[in-house]
Amino acid sequence: MEAKAITRYIGSSPRKMRLVIDLIRGIPVDKAIEILHFQPKHASKDAEKTLRSAVANLINKEDGVKVETSELVVKAAFVDQGPTAKRISPAPMGRAFRIRKRSCHVTIVVATK
Repeated sequence: MEAKAITRYIGSSPRKMRLVIDLIRGIPVDKAIEILHFQPKHASKDAEKTLRSAVANLINKEDGVKVETSELVVKAAFVDQGPTAKRISPAPMGRAFRIRKRSCHVTIVVATK
């Protein structure tokens, strides 16, 4: 059995989020939660929240069946690019520099071994 969770419009760039998501792909869920909890990067908080949501979705999906997190594995985890907010910052001599505030969507799929 498998379940997935998607968190959309996270205010972190996809490149920074992929560094965190690559750490947990294909490993057991209890170890993945531990890795994300003690990871110093800011993006790990959103990734941990999405992973816990995927586990909760799997538990809710299987009514009456006891599911241990030690039996679950992160089957797939990927990051897609979200919308980019464009801002303008003043620059010397009347020019303007463009600031791109990127966002991302995180998808995590957990499954039983």
